[in-house]
Amino acid sequence: MDFSEIKGVILDMDGVLWRGDYPLLDLPDFFSRLKSLGLQVVLATNNSTRSVPQYLEKLNGFEVVLGPENIVTSSMAAASYLSQKYPSGAPVYVIGEIGLKDTLREWGFYYSEAEKDVVAVVAGLDRNLNYHILTRGVQLIYHGAEFIGTNPDRTFPSPSGLTPGTGALLAFIQAATGRDPIVMGKPEPYLFQLSLQRMGLPSSQVLVVGDRLDTDILGAQRIGCKSVLVLSGVTTPQEIAVPNPAQPHSIVPDFILNNVEELPGLISNADEI
Repeated sequence: MDFSEIKGVILDMDGVLWRGDYPLLDLPDFFSRLKSLGLQVVLATNNSTRSVPQYLEKLNGFEVVLGPENIVTSSMAAASYLSQKYPSGAPVYVIGEIGLKDTLREWGFYYSEAEKDVVAVVAGLDRNLNYHILTRGVQLIYHGAEFIGTNPDRTFPSPSGLTPGTGALLAFIQAATGRDPIVMGKPEPYLFQLSLQRMGLPSSQVLVVGDRLDTDILGAQRIGCKSVLVLSGVTTPQEIAVPNPAQPHSIVPDFILNNVEELPGLISNADEI
């Protein structure tokens, strides 16, 4: 693989940089090495539970200093999508945590449960979810509200192992309504498009790094970016797709690394590969 044209990196966070509150590598050294290579960096996550200020605070706790321009979330992708339809904002019903609610509010979208007003039900991971919240969302979709999901991740990595993700929540609503969600996060293009806009780079000059074949790597393939799969999160070595003439659409990353700590060395030694 030729890294000579790579000018930027889109990095996933959960399962790549950390798991829960535990870093998976020496993060200050890692970002210093990327900077020394002259690479632009955007951290792009399907996780909608945290806002950009919360992610920056978490990074500061790991002694990594980045700016808001370096963070893109599925909540932002949802807000951007809605703002194209409703530039002045509109009432929405939110199933999710503070990161999703705050982001939508910043873009001019406000919470409502009124059937005649709500333009969309926006669903993300909610670890305080209950039957009443789900029921109201289903009813609003019955009455014509658009069904938007922040991401399709069926599981979510935690220090204790995999836990149910947003995709599991979306499946409940989908089964109850018969409606498919419009998904904002990876592997759909919205999150990647925001990331590329932040860097001002074409997809051919950007490398995507993540721990999930069905979101990070598939999304990179769809938008035209090269990809690196790391085995520190969700995907296991047994799940890695092997090129097969009988299955031409297998999801195959351009590179596989045990963890993201190996990435700067891979890029800097590209001429030897």
